[in-house]
Amino acid sequence: MLGPGADDDQNMVSGMRAATKVLVVIAGYAGAVVVTSGAVALHVASTSGPDRQSAGGMYAFGDSLLFLGVFSAAATPATAAALFFLRGRPRFWRGLAAAAAVMAGTALPAPLLYYAVQSSWAGVSVLRVLVAPPLALLWFLSGVLAPAHGPRRLLLASAAIEAAAFAAVALRWFLALAGR
Repeated sequence: MLGPGADDDQNMVSGMRAATKVLVVIAGYAGAVVVTSGAVALHVASTSGPDRQSAGGMYAFGDSLLFLGVFSAAATPATAAALFFLRGRPRFWRGLAAAAAVMAGTALPAPLLYYAVQSSWAGVSVLRVLVAPPLALLWFLSGVLAPAHGPRRLLLASAAIEAAAFAAVALRWFLALAGR
């Protein structure tokens, strides 16, 4: 049950003009970019030294992963707002659920390729696995906010598949680090 005033809040949101909703979401994403850029700048400043100079490519890749992770977390409120504003659009939710299922379908073979295939496909599968956590967060958030049962189930299942694909490979990485 929603508390007192919940109807007033819902009426206020439904009474917002579309342009205002778009501006709220854009402002949220802009704030996420600012926060993320600051976090990466702090990381770069704290790790600058001879190692960063000699292994610039490795540090750049790590910085991009940091950007992806921090941005995923910082953009969650803006994404939640956008999804909330789109709750009254059933075609959007059906399309998003279908897209999530297709994307999750590409996550399924990634751990298998990583473990079984000793070729360049193993390297590509690692890249697919690295985007699984942000996608899992997106599909989970979408599933929680989905207004209809069908898309909600498909989105939550897609989130679980993304999380499982990442966990299957991350467990191996963790065990390799622990074995050092």
